[in-house]
Amino acid sequence: MPRARKGTTTVKKRRKLLRQVKGFKWNRKSKVRRARQALLKAWTYSYRDRKTRKRDKRGLWQVKINAASREGGITYSQLMGALKKQGVKLDRKILADLAENEPETFKQVLQSVGVKASQTPASSEEASLE
Repeated sequence: MPRARKGTTTVKKRRKLLRQVKGFKWNRKSKVRRARQALLKAWTYSYRDRKTRKRDKRGLWQVKINAASREGGITYSQLMGALKKQGVKLDRKILADLAENEPETFKQVLQSVGVKASQTPASSEEASLE
């Protein structure tokens, strides 16, 4: 019995692989060996960058919360400490969204923590200079 060389399973595997590398440059889109290497690298990068994206988003949320809380007269770290102490279950993503899109609601959160609306960082700095 002759040896079967071009089996359907192997062809399907190759076809699936080449479909995944559609849009890659040069030989990486058409040669099976190069395509496999390129995919392994691409998967590694995508895994790494999913983690990086989460890290970057968290940093952005912190900046937004800090900017809005300083307008209310409290620093970011003091705000987060007070929220934790009072058991408020709002995460940074929600707080940043409130700070950006609904500043009145964010001010209510600040007041619930115990920040007075009249107290601002500028006025406290002026008082310390005098």
